[in-house]
Amino acid sequence: MPPLLNLSQGQLNTFSQCPRKFQYLYLDSLTVPPDPQQQLSLAWGSQFHLMMQQRELELPVETLQSETADLQAAMAALVAAAPEVLAETTEPPFRQSEHRRTLAFDGYLLTVIYDLLLLSATQGQILDWKTHLVPRNPDRLAQDWQTRLYLYVLAETTDLPPAALSMTYWFVRCQDPETQDLAPQRVVIPYSAPQHDRTRADLTQLLNQLSQALAADRTQDQPFPQVDLNQGLCHRCPFALRCDRTPAQTTQPSIDPCDLSTIPEVSL
Repeated sequence: MPPLLNLSQGQLNTFSQCPRKFQYLYLDSLTVPPDPQQQLSLAWGSQFHLMMQQRELELPVETLQSETADLQAAMAALVAAAPEVLAETTEPPFRQSEHRRTLAFDGYLLTVIYDLLLLSATQGQILDWKTHLVPRNPDRLAQDWQTRLYLYVLAETTDLPPAALSMTYWFVRCQDPETQDLAPQRVVIPYSAPQHDRTRADLTQLLNQLSQALAADRTQDQPFPQVDLNQGLCHRCPFALRCDRTPAQTTQPSIDPCDLSTIPEVSL
């Protein structure tokens, strides 16, 4: 079995949480029954990303907006909440939607897709649109591989120091519990040289583990390691039965809507 060369933040999150699940999804190409509610959420998110990209390209968005009132309301609320970022007069030296970058690292290609990247001579800002109804905790966001990988790759592929970089998550579909109105919320994650060094060390360790697991799989037909039961992740994993981690009658796959690793990057 050839090694997996291209890695995204979702794959890093999956492998760090459970190597066996990584094997099932990305090496064995196993699929799980789609969750209807998640499918609707993903479809809405894809449409929102497409609408924001068309807006950046100065293409008409009326057709997309007319497909659902939620899209139009979410975009209007986001533009109102972040005029300094989304205003058409904002013109940094580099500004691009759905910007892709790839970094070679320890025999792998680390690939990121930025929803919106803003670069100037003194700072770099990554913006990411999230469609969760409830924003994630900032500390959890900072430890997620999406945040860490996106900032790491940007620091490695520009001349800007880590302290000049940041990543901003906009939760664009949040609802006020009293009025039910859309109220976008922002979480800003700063970066620093010590964080950059920690991410490099953690990436090195994680990819060494992946290389060892791939080698054992190829040469000894040895499955990837399973997650520790004490972490309590198996009860909501769609592969729990396959791993003999739960009785058949109690196996109910579910997906955490706040888990960034379950939301695929949107490549347009």
